[in-house]
Amino acid sequence: MSAETPIAKQRRRKEKRISVRLPMQIRGKDIEGAAFEESTQSENLCRGGAAFVLQRTLDRGANLEIRIPLPAPAGASEAEFSTVGRVVHITEGGGETGKMVGVEFTGPRFRRIFQTESGSGKIQTLDLPERGD
Repeated sequence: MSAETPIAKQRRRKEKRISVRLPMQIRGKDIEGAAFEESTQSENLCRGGAAFVLQRTLDRGANLEIRIPLPAPAGASEAEFSTVGRVVHITEGGGETGKMVGVEFTGPRFRRIFQTESGSGKIQTLDLPERGD
């Protein structure tokens, strides 16, 4: 497989990963070319990517459709984030039989940040301002 581009390395270093567990729906093709859809949860997120555990075996470089249902801020109608991403790393040990999969978003980038409300265990979402990349 090809090496990570300098732009991808630079972007990865600039974006802080946030450890947050959100439900996710992942669609794509596994290493054998079989189409699949799997429910999972995020391990961490940043504006440009996500990590999560999948039971399917994937190739590095595989393209995935990603959907994350989100709690909508008061007065907002948007209740999910949908994008596409490219698998950039896969590691063993993501649960009993799963693999930890890291994707770089190649479609829309994530525009929300998450904070745990102290003491309550609830997750609060805040919209991030638009910025040119």
